[in-house]
Amino acid sequence: MKRITILIADDEAEIADLVELHLTKEGYHIIKAFNGREAVQAVQSQTVDLAILDIMMPELDGYEVTRQIREKHHMPIIFLSAKTSDLDKITGLVIGADDYMTKPFNPMELVARVNSQLRRSMQFSQPAAAASAVLEAGGLSINAEQHTVMLYGQAIDLTPKEFDILYLLASHPKQVFSSENIFQQVWGEAYYEGANTVMVHIRTLRKKLGEDMNKTKFIKTIWGVGYTFNG
Repeated sequence: MKRITILIADDEAEIADLVELHLTKEGYHIIKAFNGREAVQAVQSQTVDLAILDIMMPELDGYEVTRQIREKHHMPIIFLSAKTSDLDKITGLVIGADDYMTKPFNPMELVARVNSQLRRSMQFSQPAAAASAVLEAGGLSINAEQHTVMLYGQAIDLTPKEFDILYLLASHPKQVFSSENIFQQVWGEAYYEGANTVMVHIRTLRKKLGEDMNKTKFIKTIWGVGYTFNG
């Protein structure tokens, strides 16, 4: 069985050690970094299956670390930060994080979120059936096996969660998904306060698909109900 490696990047050694303790009990292999540059180097030098990042770190902050990771890698990223405002959370999700937890935190909740993110990541890394490996509509091509999206021949760089949402909608054209349903299927956990998270991902997904610059609207909002693929 493949050993799952998790990167913990936090300049507070006590927090990094606490997270390491709980994740080690789950059988995960842990590597730690205490500044942003070390975190980037860790991802570049070895295979990392999931990263837990603080935002306020020396050298490079968590936002810049995420930007650099997302240039080449698609592993889940969870922010674990003392920054608690909605703007901080939205910024983290927009630049490529998959989840956001605030400090102080419940270690067992963090473990549950790590497990959920890894389950989703492993599911989407499995080869899709030949009949559904590539979805095409209106100049948009979604390759589930390669985890890539092309729009009129140009590659579109999506975060893992943006890809998952788009693939979910595109593989069920005309079916309407509520925010709750999208959150449960893509994040694989109970809904609670996931509406804003889904809304932010839909907004950035639409922007990357150029919906604000052309007439093609791949994702249609059904007011009061949810979202549907309109390709």
